[in-house]
Amino acid sequence: MQKRKLGKSNPLEVSAIGLGCMGMSFGYGPPKDKKEMTSLLRAAVERGVTFFDTAEAYGPFTNEELVGEALVPIRERVVIATKFGFKFGPKGEQNGLDSRPEHIKEVAEASLKRLRSDTIDLFYQHRVDPGVPIEDVAGAVKELIQEGKVKHFGLSEPGVQTIRRAHAVQPVTAIQNEYSLWWRQPEEEVLPALEELGIGFVPFSPLGRGFLTGKVSENTAFDSTDLRNTLPRFTPEARKANQALVDLLGRIAQQKKATPAQIALAWLLAQKPWIAPIPGTTKLHRLEENIGAVAVELTSEDLREIDSAASKITVQGARYPEKLEQLTGR
Repeated sequence: MQKRKLGKSNPLEVSAIGLGCMGMSFGYGPPKDKKEMTSLLRAAVERGVTFFDTAEAYGPFTNEELVGEALVPIRERVVIATKFGFKFGPKGEQNGLDSRPEHIKEVAEASLKRLRSDTIDLFYQHRVDPGVPIEDVAGAVKELIQEGKVKHFGLSEPGVQTIRRAHAVQPVTAIQNEYSLWWRQPEEEVLPALEELGIGFVPFSPLGRGFLTGKVSENTAFDSTDLRNTLPRFTPEARKANQALVDLLGRIAQQKKATPAQIALAWLLAQKPWIAPIPGTTKLHRLEENIGAVAVELTSEDLREIDSAASKITVQGARYPEKLEQLTGR
């Protein structure tokens, strides 16, 4: 597995393809079997994956426990990223944002226990909290870094001004945003700013929440607890309209003797050397398929062809319902 470096001032070395762990416990139907997910996490490490993404919000709490327990025997070989920034009610329901410094420190302590670790490798603010100046957030994480409880600071779905302000207080190692062939907004402002500041980029949902694999059609029925039921981009009409993008990936995949998912990931890897996508999966054969993307070489001509064809396709449907979209880009 190739390695990549996130951040310039104190680089964090990770596998070129990481593993997003959310779907093992949360978001895409009922939680998966703990024993099976434990063996999947360990199989990922055996295959060279060193970068694992979780958050207290996934479950809540159960995903961190799963990841912590599975990886504790091989902890020194892996990088674990987790996140703070939400508050939860007595039944685990999300009750808005909370990035007050004292809350960040409480979350860090609780996450360390669940992860069975002495340190958090990468600690992201999950969503920007407009009620707390980003300088205070960065300052709290800086203190955790000085105490040795956190190694690196990250932000998820921030706007460029927030990135700059945070980075001035505590160097930011990585930004995590959604980025894929069907969500390219980071190219407008975020990627140029990261290049300038020397910050790494971690695309989540690099396979468009499964859509870009070609395994989701307008007729696919999701479990009642699957978050895709709430996303405008996943209405049957939008899926039908967006099939053109999957067809494009399929054509390139045939030429390259690869799969559409591998082309989607190889495309991301080809954008910048400091990008490390974190596709999620709960299946070993999909994990192996995703890892295989590292070996797919896209020439500059391939990339021009993909860009040219993709530019003629207008993706239908908003990424999130309006209430969730308001939490991004701030």
